[in-house]
This record gives sequence, structure tokens and C-alpha cells, in this order.
Amino acid sequence: MSVHIAAKKGEIAKTVLQPGDPLRAKYIADHFLTEAKLVSQTRNIFYYTGLYKGKEISVGASGMGIPSIGIYSYELFTEFDVDTIIRIGTCGAYTSDLKLFDLLNVENAASESTYAKFSWEIEGDLIAHQGKAFDVINETAKNSGKEIRSTNIHTSDIFYRKDQNLPAIVTKYNCTAVEMEAFALFANAKYLGKNAAAILTVSDIIPTGEQISADEREKALKTMIELALETGLNL
Repeated sequence: MSVHIAAKKGEIAKTVLQPGDPLRAKYIADHFLTEAKLVSQTRNIFYYTGLYKGKEISVGASGMGIPSIGIYSYELFTEFDVDTIIRIGTCGAYTSDLKLFDLLNVENAASESTYAKFSWEIEGDLIAHQGKAFDVINETAKNSGKEIRSTNIHTSDIFYRKDQNLPAIVTKYNCTAVEMEAFALFANAKYLGKNAAAILTVSDIIPTGEQISADEREKALKTMIELALETGLNL
């Protein structure tokens, strides 16, 4: 039985969209799914299952950071027989070559974290997306006229840091942006033989200090949400 997700067997779909924020999960359920049902709210981490264009899809939060998504994605994969998790979230761009609202499809996640090593004995600091979802995202974006960039990103345990220089791992793997969850999701999927991908919206340009305002976030994330849902139809 899942420790952190109170849904019953069969109440979580085979494909799950996983934003970090519980209220973003609620927003997606309210605005994009039909017949949406709240199936878990343990610790106020909301999970909903509903229909998108007739296909059953679930959406639920991961919380912030590697430890949190590590727990939730593992329980989804193992306790609820989920096949695919697509993380949908925001990221900070390390380069001004990226612009606010740009969409990224994560090819590899690099991290200084020891999560993969000590959880699953997966060595190395770079883990690729797992399974077919990455390719389906690119194909879905192409077919719908949405621009998306395949790239390496940095999954960091740190949001605030003293040293403002680029971390060495960013240069090592040519990471264009930073977020806090994808590495653990990919590690769990690799160990368990599952599908995992991450679609990110650029919300901050670190070199220039530009950022999406609070009022713009709903509009900014709509394109990413729609792309993830359309991808789900083909998984």
C-alpha cells in the first residue's frame, strides 16, 4: 500500500502528468479534464484522474526537489502500475539564448545528487529520459505547430547559493537550464523500466534577471500543459 498517495488501486491512470505544485494539479484537472475525480489529498498533495479527449489521464503533484519526486514517482510506478510520468514544470535558463516562455524537452538531466547512486546503484551524474515519451513529445509538438527544444538540463538540490558562478556540471554537460526534479524521476524510471520525460517552461533568465510575472504564469504554462496532454493521447 502506498504510504503517501491514498488513491485506491485502479484510480490512477497509466499516464500521469506531474507538476510540482498541488494547486497546479488542481488547475489542470479543473480546466483541462472532464469527469475529473480527486483520488488523493494526503498531505495536501492532490491527485486527480479524469478524461482528456476521452482518454483517462491522471495529474498529481511531485512537491519540490529530488527527495519529494523520488517518493511520489516511485509509488506511482510501483503501487499504481503507472507506465509513464511526464514532469511538467518551470526552469531557470542559464543562457540568454533561451527566452521566457520557451519550451524544453529534457534529453538528459545532470546532477550532483547522490540519489541515483544510493537508491539504485546507478553510477554517474547524467541520466537520460526513459522510454518513448521524449520522442512522442517531439512528434506531438511538431504536429501541433509548437516549438520545443531538446536539451540537457541541470537538476539541482540547491535553489539559493553563495557562489553565483555556473556549477561545473553545467559546463561539463552543456546544460541550458536548471530545475530540481527530473534527475530523480529519470533514475526511478531507469531502475524500474518505466517511461519518464520532462517538459519545462522557461520562467527565468538567470543572466539577465528576467522572469515571468505571477500574472503571466497561467498563460505561460497553458502551452506546456496542452502539449503534455496531447502527448498522453499517443502513449
